Amino acid sequence: GTLAAFFLVSLGVIVLRRSHPEWKRPFRVPAVPWLPGLAAASALWLASNLPRLTWIVFTGWLLLGLAIYLLYGRRHSRLARAAGGEEPAEPVRSGS
Repeated sequence: GTLAAFFLVSLGVIVLRRSHPEWKRPFRVPAVPWLPGLAAASALWLASNLPRLTWIVFTGWLLLGLAIYLLYGRRHSRLARAAGGEEPAEPVRSGS
């Protein structure tokens, strides 16, 4: 799971730097897109060398997590509550 997250973050850095260059960045990444691209390629190489059982277990946990996320989100989203006539909850504000 951590390797998959690292791969996605590496690709996300490249995509966001190109699609939204005007956004303020709280941190800097050197050598974009080369370093994040190399990180993503390394993650893919490591993942390709994992045993088959690891991939099966990862896929199972991924599907379970997606099912929980989608089922929970369908019942608890503000959009679903607004469409059903319920008043959406106020967002939680911290530090005010």
